[in-house]
Amino acid sequence: MIQPKQFLWRLDGKVGVLTLNRPEKKNPLTFGAYAELRDLFLHLPKAGDVRALVITGAGGNFCSGGDVHEIIGPLTRMQMPQLLEFTRMTGDVVKAMRACPQPIVAAVEGVCAGAGAMLALFADLRYGKPDARTAFLFTRVGLAGADMGACAMLPRVIGQGRAAELLYTGRAMSAEEGLAWGFFNRLADPVLPVAMEVAHVLATGPSFAHGVTKRMLHQEWNAGLDEAIEMEAQAQAICMQSKDFRRAFEAFAAKRKPEFQGD
Repeated sequence: MIQPKQFLWRLDGKVGVLTLNRPEKKNPLTFGAYAELRDLFLHLPKAGDVRALVITGAGGNFCSGGDVHEIIGPLTRMQMPQLLEFTRMTGDVVKAMRACPQPIVAAVEGVCAGAGAMLALFADLRYGKPDARTAFLFTRVGLAGADMGACAMLPRVIGQGRAAELLYTGRAMSAEEGLAWGFFNRLADPVLPVAMEVAHVLATGPSFAHGVTKRMLHQEWNAGLDEAIEMEAQAQAICMQSKDFRRAFEAFAAKRKPEFQGD
């Protein structure tokens, strides 16, 4: 694995733990952090020792978004080619999150705003602390709510009308709203142990098949129902050729728990 400088990375068994680690500023992102996040997620398809990933923040907050002085200030002085290079790089981060086969679990507490909210949104599962406040606050700095795929992804998670309100106003979504609207899978205090427990369950599961599930969830967005059913028929037939599928049958026949190996 790469050794990032902008955040903390460790392995807990087969679970990778990524901790955004600038607690004194509520863990904002810098240009370097975006690049390192992109590179980490791009590397994950080759990381056989990582079967699930948890994203969290240090110091009681998840992420406050792009650093005002280190990102927003410099952006006001850039020309269009530089601006487009930056916005495409931020999009590459969430595209790489979707493309990596490992399930990504977000443990969200405190401030979760801007680009931080996008990292949570593009996780596969989200668990929140009751104090979590999630804000897609791009409009607060004079930008569109259309950032890093927000207009495509947020309506799919919480619905068109709710997403439109948050993206137009930039107001914070409370943890209770997030749970009721389907943004959070569960609320817990503390939240990180719950996210870790879920990630470990996923990491001990059939990781090849989990990767197929993730890919199908992504690819079937733009598919018609008949096409989606055929896509899933082919995907499941591929999984049925895996050794994990045979291991599961043999374990069931022997009345024991299967030990999946990811092949």
